[in-house]
Amino acid sequence: MPAQSTARVAADTDGSEDEERPAWPEQVGWLKSPSSAALVEQQARDSFATLLQLTRDRERSFFEFERHLIPAVFALGRVLLAAFLARRHERLMTVTSEIVGDLRYERRTSQGRWLGTFFGKVRYWRTYMYSRGGGYYPLDRELGLPADGFSTHVTGLFARLATTMSYAAARVLLRGFLSWAPSTTTIEHAVLGLGRRTPAWFEQAPAPENDGEVFVVQFDGKSPPTATEAELKKRRGKRKPGLVPGSPRHRGRKRRPGPPKGKRSSARHQGREKRRRRGKKARRKKGDKSKNGRMVTTVVMYTLKKAVDAEGNPVLIGPINRRVYASYAPKRHAFAVAEREADKRGFGRGSGKLVQLVTDGDEDLERYGKEFFPDAIHTLDVYHALEYLWTAGRSLHREGSKALTEWVDEQRRRLYKGHVAAIVRDLEEALALIPVTGPGNKGKRKRLQGAITYLGKRVHMMNYDELLALDLEICSGSVEGAVRYVVSERFDCSGMRWIRERAEALLQLRCIEINGDWDAFMAFVHARGPGKPDATPQEARLLADEPMRLPTFGVAA
Repeated sequence: MPAQSTARVAADTDGSEDEERPAWPEQVGWLKSPSSAALVEQQARDSFATLLQLTRDRERSFFEFERHLIPAVFALGRVLLAAFLARRHERLMTVTSEIVGDLRYERRTSQGRWLGTFFGKVRYWRTYMYSRGGGYYPLDRELGLPADGFSTHVTGLFARLATTMSYAAARVLLRGFLSWAPSTTTIEHAVLGLGRRTPAWFEQAPAPENDGEVFVVQFDGKSPPTATEAELKKRRGKRKPGLVPGSPRHRGRKRRPGPPKGKRSSARHQGREKRRRRGKKARRKKGDKSKNGRMVTTVVMYTLKKAVDAEGNPVLIGPINRRVYASYAPKRHAFAVAEREADKRGFGRGSGKLVQLVTDGDEDLERYGKEFFPDAIHTLDVYHALEYLWTAGRSLHREGSKALTEWVDEQRRRLYKGHVAAIVRDLEEALALIPVTGPGNKGKRKRLQGAITYLGKRVHMMNYDELLALDLEICSGSVEGAVRYVVSERFDCSGMRWIRERAEALLQLRCIEINGDWDAFMAFVHARGPGKPDATPQEARLLADEPMRLPTFGVAA
């Protein structure tokens, strides 16, 4: 057993008994010293008998009975957990010394600890085995209890809620349902700690069963707002003492004499004073955005299964075994993850199976597609092509006119028939007919040339007639929907400013939750962390106050 430092031991031993006593009165019997398992079990029986007696109450309404029952059931849950821990502790008390490796560990006096659980804080006692340089707790090692003061289950619950709502909202929800809640800082530490385990999880996650015969991968990006260096400096700076401690409405006001007699204080002048103290705000340069967005690459992977429709025609049904992945790491990382997933599912290079990539035409995505999936069909999302046709049409017909709509409809029909090269030639001929000079001609030519360049470079990605005949994908709606509910709904809300490394942990956990793998992930975390027989002190801790670095898998060529 690896030695544990005395500093770590001190951090694990909670000395705040008096602070916890009012919140958990049912545990007063073993607050200062350990109680026998028999006495705790008897208290559990008495508590259950009291609950049964409540059901015979003829005076309470159902509303009152339910409100009274909930905290009583949670109190019973805490007593039952304490009885379980006491019974296991007594069994381990028979060991007085133990030799592990070259060290001899001696039993010391039992030490009390508070453990955060689903039912609330539970007080329990555990023996400490000491050797020179440190020691360990046999009970925590045997039961796989994390060294952070929260059970693995409840730590996972903190982080799981945080994947769907803000840390503050998660805390409110926890308090509403559990009658207790950790701080928002603890919730963030749970996210950062579990986020450190996500790369290993994605690497070893097993391939799904009953896959189809065609593997489809779609890529897209989104740039959530991130904090600038100036914002971080202001956020991390030391706060000045307030004018009136404990009064938020006086925060930021300058100590100054009141207004002259007969005059009222002006909010305008208060704002001026605040801006003067903050200093002049630097003007943004051309191209700078106040959002300061940083790219998140989102990947959606699924398969299509061969079948026949009611008329006997071959079709591809799906999506089957859909998986989502997103990361702030470079785009190349997303392709490496997609390639790894393809290998797991049996669609690797040389497999002879059909793989299709669908993107928005981004040149980086096309380049990485050729590198990681050289034999795949690379398709341009048809709606991106149509948007450029609308742009070209506005250079030839008046905005909102019937002629513009009819022209685009005709190009759409040609597009679906695979006449892309002919469309590009017609646009080039139309461009030649627009004079270089004249009212509005410069803008028309620029927009038309942009459409010609975009479509001309991607003719090989727009064989929609062949794709439709094979019933393959021609649009990237699946990944665009994933960008919305994976990234935008959690990371692009009003007032949010993220630090990429901290957001990465939450983003990876959100993907695991959306993929429906949360329970399997937490079992993986427990087995490789606190539940590991020879877990190191670092492995036994699930919380972390520092984020991991952005993933590097596949980034280096």
